[in-house]
Amino acid sequence: MIRVWADNQASGVLDRFESRGSSFSYERAVDPSLAISLTMPPRTASWNTSVGLAPIFEMNLPEGALRERLRLAFAKATGSFDEIDLLSVVGRSQIGRIRFTSLEDGLDEAVPFQSIDEILTSQRSGELYRYLIDRFASSSGISGVQPKVLIRDETGFTGGAGKKSNFSETFRGATHIVKFYDSGEYPHLATNEYFCLKAAEAAGLTVPPYHLAEDGSALVMERFDLRPDGTYRGFEDFCVLNGRRTDQKYSGSYETRVLRRFQQFANSPTVTDESLQLFRLIVFNCAIRNGDAHLKNFGVVYDAVQCAAHLAPAYDLVTTTAYIPKDRMALTLNGSTEWPSGKELVRFGEARSLGSPRVLKSILEQTCDALSRTASLIKAHMKSKPALREVGSRILHEWNEGIAELRR
Repeated sequence: MIRVWADNQASGVLDRFESRGSSFSYERAVDPSLAISLTMPPRTASWNTSVGLAPIFEMNLPEGALRERLRLAFAKATGSFDEIDLLSVVGRSQIGRIRFTSLEDGLDEAVPFQSIDEILTSQRSGELYRYLIDRFASSSGISGVQPKVLIRDETGFTGGAGKKSNFSETFRGATHIVKFYDSGEYPHLATNEYFCLKAAEAAGLTVPPYHLAEDGSALVMERFDLRPDGTYRGFEDFCVLNGRRTDQKYSGSYETRVLRRFQQFANSPTVTDESLQLFRLIVFNCAIRNGDAHLKNFGVVYDAVQCAAHLAPAYDLVTTTAYIPKDRMALTLNGSTEWPSGKELVRFGEARSLGSPRVLKSILEQTCDALSRTASLIKAHMKSKPALREVGSRILHEWNEGIAELRR
C-alpha cells in the first residue's frame, strides 16, 4: 500500500486491486482541495482501475532506459517489479503536486545536490550520463522514453523570467530536468530540442528556461511546476485529462482530445486566449515536423485544484522527421495524420471559433518567420560543430518543408 500526498498533505491510499489493477481511496472527510486530480474529486467510494494505475498515478512513471535501470536495481530485492513497485521508488520526487510514500513514512523528497555548471561544461558525456542515472534514477518521477533525470542544482533556481528563488532552508526538492539521448538511435537530440525551443520562443510560445551543454550531450530545463518559494503547482497531462493510459497516448485527435479537453478543464477567464495559444502550439508542432506531439506532450498547470487551470508551457519539442523521414502527426487533425496545409489549419481554427482568418493566418506567418530566423542560428552552430552537420541539415530540410506547407 502507498500513501498519496497532495500539496504536502495526506490525501488517500493506493493499493493493488484484484489480479492486475489498483484502487485509490481518499482519507475520510478529506478537504476537496486535496483532490489528487482534476478528474478524480474526493468521494466515499474508492476509485478502482481494472488494469494498472489510474492515469494520474501513471503520469510520471519513467519509461525506456530509466525504467529498465530501476527494474534491474529493484526487481531482485522485491521479487517482482510492477507499476506500483516503480511508483514506490520514484514517488517521493515527481513533476506536479502529488507525492507517494509508504504508509509508515513521512513526506521527504530530498534529492542530492548537483551542479548545473558541471553538466553544461562537461566533456565526458557518456560517463556523466551514467553517473547521473546512477545517482538520480530513484528520485526521477518523470515520464518519457528519452533518458532524463530530475536533479537539484547547487546554485538554486531562477523561477523563469528572471525571478530568483526564495526557497526555505529546508527545501530539498529537484529544481531541473536533465535530458540525454542515445547517439546510436537519435544523434544530437538535445541540440535538436534546443533549437526547437529557440524557434518556439520566437514564434510566441512560452517555454521553460533551458540550456544546452557545451558538447551538446544534454539539455537542462528548469521545472515549470516549481514556484520560486519552493512549492509546487499542479500539473496534469492530456492522457490524465482524457482518462487514457500512457500506452494510449497516440489515440485521438487534436480537435477533441486536446483542444476540446483543454476548454473543458481550463475553467479560466483567459480560456479564449489560451485556446488560441494552443492552436499556435499545434501549428508549431506541424511546422517543425514533430511526430511525437501526443497526449502526454500537452498539459495544464494550476495553483490549486479548485482554481483555474492554464495551458502549460510548451515542452518536448523535437523535429522527429530528422530521424524518421516518413513520420506523421501523433494525433489526427481533420481525420488524418498527414501534415496539414496552412489552409487546413486555418479551417480547423475557424471551425472552432479560435479567431478570424486574419488572426489565424498571422499565427502561421509568425511561425514561418520564427523558423526562418532560427534556421540561421542552426547554420552558424553547424559551422562550429561539424559533427552536427548531418542532423542539422536534416532539421533545416524538414523546417523548409514545414514552412512551405504552412504557406499552401
